[in-house]
Amino acid sequence: MSKVMRVGIIGGGLMGREAASAFGRWFVLNQFPVRAELVAVCDLQDSLLDWFRQIPGVRLLTRSHQELLACPDVDVVYVAVPHNLHESIYLDVLRAGKDLLAEKPFGIDLAAARRIHAAARESGRFVRCSSEFPFLPGPQRVVQFVKSGRLGKPLEVRSCFWHASDLDPSKPVNWKRQVRTCGEIGVMGDLGMHVVHLPFRLGWNPVRVYAQLQKIHAERPDGRGGMAPCDTWDNAMLHTDVVIDGMETPMRLETKRLAPGATNTWSIEVLGTDGGVRYSTAEPKTLWVFDRQKEQWWNRTELGFQAAFPTITGGIFEPGFPDCFLQMWAAYAAERAGELGDRFGCVTPDEAVRSHELFAAALESHRTRSAVSLA
Repeated sequence: MSKVMRVGIIGGGLMGREAASAFGRWFVLNQFPVRAELVAVCDLQDSLLDWFRQIPGVRLLTRSHQELLACPDVDVVYVAVPHNLHESIYLDVLRAGKDLLAEKPFGIDLAAARRIHAAARESGRFVRCSSEFPFLPGPQRVVQFVKSGRLGKPLEVRSCFWHASDLDPSKPVNWKRQVRTCGEIGVMGDLGMHVVHLPFRLGWNPVRVYAQLQKIHAERPDGRGGMAPCDTWDNAMLHTDVVIDGMETPMRLETKRLAPGATNTWSIEVLGTDGGVRYSTAEPKTLWVFDRQKEQWWNRTELGFQAAFPTITGGIFEPGFPDCFLQMWAAYAAERAGELGDRFGCVTPDEAVRSHELFAAALESHRTRSAVSLA
């Protein structure tokens, strides 16, 4: 019989509803050892709480996250709130004796991330951080290729996450565009975990960073007829050095809210002297693999639906964001139950703190216009 993981959600907005949808599709996982049930939801907006009334099994809808945490039916809490609320709510979750799937960036800054990490370690609770895109079939094949040893000597790595909607200056301001709610790291806090998750898991930890940060639109409509300041970084390009197979290798990390033509594009490219591999969500079924023999060529592979956790979905179908989000939750549930095996796992608290150390160094690099070393 499957183990049951009873989940409460704090933050019923975009990602909270995405999580609820993932639990509603849980039955597509084949012979999975854990059954997920959404039992409680907290949000300050009644209209968002009303959306969750359509979901069978939800027994508590509340505006108080403390009431949700006091509910004995909740085993795991998923928190999807603005960055300035991460630390206080994550610590409340841990004090309540609940396990946690935390949204990135795991605190508004490095100091907050370290305090959350310390509290998680002291509590003994199972804590992971959200990052979905590496759970698509393409990134999983990138990991397999790198581990196969077919790269030869490493040449370079490029990992990117691009948005384009902020190109429009008439787009209203929101909490992600202001330091007080998003944090000084700006776009790096919003998108950075997605670009470091896979490199970190492969052991590629930057030893040095040179950052180029951009603020393009200084203000946006405030929704009340006026204008509001936008003081976060819009684009960030981090030029880092990592050690791969004993060789110092350049790795570029790009997080952009103003990337012309990109809607929600995640990509990675790894190049070596003997082989290479690249993948982009702009072509969700396509994996490109470079081979060098007497001649050189890029081979295109149509992947289909090949998930780390098997599903009922036919292998010829094309995966999308709801699928990688479900796979991330499956990885969380499996690891929590001791059933992950050698599969790719969710971001750990150690990795979350490491990302903040990188982003803090990037701020220092941009301020001093110099490369900054990381311990």
